[in-house]
Amino acid sequence: MSANYVALAYLVAAILFILALKGLSSPVTARRGNMFGMVGMAIAVLTTLTVTHNVAYILLAIAVGGAVGAVVARRIQMTAMPELVAAMHSLVGLAAVLIAISAFNNPVAYGIAQIGEMLNLSNRIELFIGTFVGAITFTGSIIAFGKLSGKLGSKPLRFSGQHWVNLALGVVMIGFGIAFCITPSWTPFLIMTAIALLLGVLLIMPIGGADMPVVVSMLNSYSGWAAAGIGFTLNNNMLIIAGSLVGSSGAILSYIMCKAMNRGFLNVILGGFGGGEGALVEAGDGVQKTYRSGSADDAAFMMGNADSVIIVPGYGLAVARAQHAINEMAELLTEKGIKVRYAIHPVAGRMPGHMNVLLAEAEVPYEQVVEMDEINNEFADTDVVLVIGANDVVNPAAKTDPHSPIFGMPILEAHKARTILVVKRSMAAGYAGLDNDLFYMDKTMMVFGDAKKVVEDVIKALVH
Repeated sequence: MSANYVALAYLVAAILFILALKGLSSPVTARRGNMFGMVGMAIAVLTTLTVTHNVAYILLAIAVGGAVGAVVARRIQMTAMPELVAAMHSLVGLAAVLIAISAFNNPVAYGIAQIGEMLNLSNRIELFIGTFVGAITFTGSIIAFGKLSGKLGSKPLRFSGQHWVNLALGVVMIGFGIAFCITPSWTPFLIMTAIALLLGVLLIMPIGGADMPVVVSMLNSYSGWAAAGIGFTLNNNMLIIAGSLVGSSGAILSYIMCKAMNRGFLNVILGGFGGGEGALVEAGDGVQKTYRSGSADDAAFMMGNADSVIIVPGYGLAVARAQHAINEMAELLTEKGIKVRYAIHPVAGRMPGHMNVLLAEAEVPYEQVVEMDEINNEFADTDVVLVIGANDVVNPAAKTDPHSPIFGMPILEAHKARTILVVKRSMAAGYAGLDNDLFYMDKTMMVFGDAKKVVEDVIKALVH
């Protein structure tokens, strides 16, 4: 294929990628957006196959990777989607590092140098940037995977002088990167790469569980910039465009997540909060607080006699795999003439859009799913709010307690409803490790148990 046709094909693929991002901005157009993305990637891959002499190796790699991906996709549970996303980001970072190493080892094969020639300065700078961003993405994503999957625990892991150590390592890494750019050799390149790998671990380990949605979107951005950097090295316009789209969209999403938590990006990176699940809930003076509890039958009676119900889903919904049951319950309420909506907080769950994905899988009508900014004004006029598996995103302390770590964070204002039902396994704190005043309000009733089992019992009560 001639260079002009290759450029045209890559341009078409790039346009499809942009349309994919546009489609993914709304649940209604998300399927179309995914289709645009898949067609664009197919065009990009097929075009690349026409300009390489190693088609057999590439097809073999595609077959192996595709087979592994298909098996993982079929076996993965929706609750494991956040850690799967983190794992995928790590592979993108690793790919960027391996490509950089390969390009530096044999630049002639990549067409970025002639036999006997040294890599020019611009290529060395691109290799330096692509390598250290990819390395940080790789190890950082592995740590994020460990935290999200529970293998490392969600608590922040800190030590004295940590920020100064990270700063020193960053300066040393840049120093060796500059040395590599001035005089290209393996020693500064490998030392720079090793420090970047270590930095990926040290940057993510101190970030608490409550900040993990921001971390996921941030690592997504890093992986895109790593791909774009390598694209410049290889003079591949498709990699540059696709990487830039992923990098910029991930950065924008990180900004949206930080805004939704009323926190600065550097604040998240340098001092994440979140003490993990299962924290003991006590009042400030150490005395256990009192709360009101009830049964699934009580919850069914309250919702069945309401005019309006708002459901606030959280990570507990995902853990219990209760999305289909909650949709069935909502359908029963709707048949009774009750107005039902779902309130979605931008950082509910453990990755951006986690609740939207779960509800879409259960085929919840899109018009019932409402974002925080649109629905907050309606809580005061709502008869019953059902908080199921959510905690920090409905914590009134964000508005009332200046000493709370989440003070100023925008929340779903469930506390303004006439009646509040909260489904939880226990009174343990949420992912941020913070107590929730909502649970102790006079108009709140706690319903303890597995979310799916509780909802199924509510359905039985509504039917009878």
